[in-house]
Amino acid sequence: MQKLAKREEEIMQACWKLGRAFIKEIIAELPDPKPHYNSVATMVRILEEKGFLNHETFGNTFQYFPVVSKEEYQNQAFDDIVRKYFNNSYPRMLAYFAKEQKISREELNEILELIQSQKK
Repeated sequence: MQKLAKREEEIMQACWKLGRAFIKEIIAELPDPKPHYNSVATMVRILEEKGFLNHETFGNTFQYFPVVSKEEYQNQAFDDIVRKYFNNSYPRMLAYFAKEQKISREELNEILELIQSQKK
């Protein structure tokens, strides 16, 4: 799965939120300043080519829907971060967050409890 550019990811976020959407509905979900209709339409076609979106035809308009789920993309993106920045080590990643004080002791305990509950 390819990594998405910033605007592509914004479009996908809108599609994941909406489920099915026409270009105008996607544009309404994007942050200001709103891109031009043709720019979004071009990016949506690129996302179709990349296998992230598909469409259903209604007359001469297209309604787009995600083919890749948000969870699938999140998992792939997160795995890439762990691999690239933490030498594929989740303990190193957690140590980084603890060291940089981006995660509290309570949050670490919650993670440990979650891990332990998943192993049962």
